[in-house]
Amino acid sequence: MELTLRAVAFDMDGTLVDTEPRSRILWARLFDDHGAPYDDDVLSSFTGRRGREALADRLHLFPGRTVEELFQQVVGYDHDDPALPAAEPVPGALELVRALHAAGVPLAVVTSGVRRYAEEMLVSLGVRDLLDAVVTADDVATGKPAPEGFLAASARLGAPPAAMVAFEDAPAGVAAAKAAGMTCIAVTTTQPSAALAAADGVVADLTGIDVLPGPALRVRGASRGV
Repeated sequence: MELTLRAVAFDMDGTLVDTEPRSRILWARLFDDHGAPYDDDVLSSFTGRRGREALADRLHLFPGRTVEELFQQVVGYDHDDPALPAAEPVPGALELVRALHAAGVPLAVVTSGVRRYAEEMLVSLGVRDLLDAVVTADDVATGKPAPEGFLAASARLGAPPAAMVAFEDAPAGVAAAKAAGMTCIAVTTTQPSAALAAADGVVADLTGIDVLPGPALRVRGASRGV
């Protein structure tokens, strides 16, 4: 699969960096601390979404609590706990960002994380200076699966959505990118390929993506979305 483009938007968690295992542990800790029932499907429903919005959908499991109380509790957990899984870059992610930047392609990150967390993570990955825009949960009125974040990235990069490629790992993110009018390539770092079928292509990670003159992308080994 080859895609011409004018700009690229990346999700962050699960797409550039594999933070899903630690995120699931922290959300599970919140449920455990309140004796609230949950299963894998409940935890999966938080993937790719703004925490406050995902909590609002599950607030009935926390009688007497508010969304803000619960959100502040989970962000207050020790995210540097050595018992948590390490947050490692998704294979091929950093190389792809660097290659796109070297080719002069405008780049954005569109994340459901809050600004402080996103900035710190992108600095730690060593790619913050390569990005032209970072759109966070603090910058939109409605998070993924709404397209607001990707549309904001399009405006900031000065590229129409139809000329952009978005990289995502979660169904909510794929839905947001497609609703914005972008071509979307999904990675199966956090979800099985069947859950990402709405994407234009699905790959295991970002190692099989080449930056071509044009600019364009060659996506090797992609299965087709629907």
